Amino acid sequence: MGTLRLEELNAGNIVAANTLTLKPGQEQFVAPVSHSIAEAYVNPTTAWPRVVLEDDEVAGFIMANFDPDADQEEFRSCIWRINVAAHAQGHGVGTFAVRALADEARDRGFRRLTVIYETGDEGPEAFFSHVGFRQFRETRYGEAIAALDL
Repeated sequence: MGTLRLEELNAGNIVAANTLTLKPGQEQFVAPVSHSIAEAYVNPTTAWPRVVLEDDEVAGFIMANFDPDADQEEFRSCIWRINVAAHAQGHGVGTFAVRALADEARDRGFRRLTVIYETGDEGPEAFFSHVGFRQFRETRYGEAIAALDL
């Protein structure tokens, strides 16, 4: 495990972020990074896309939405995407990314961070529980909505 740091998504790291490879079976639980990149530039005032570097290699991607005026509370301060490269899973990359995002949310005056995810055997539920998220509701489509109190 190397040194972890967060960096804004930029021309120098976008290709590496877009080609992150997940473990088999995980792809069904998260949209490709390319979708996040497009969303970030459609919603530049609310989107917060970042890569996680392990030493100098892109090992993860996280994107949040910060919109204090969103009609639905779960979209005011939330994780839209988190991807960790298969080879970097278990190195603390995801935990580091969520903690950095929680710090950013706190600095912006939010008191909780939310995430919406599909449940399933290879899904992210165990990870989100491990970093402190607690499910409090489901969407009408059966996805879990969980929150981390800041």
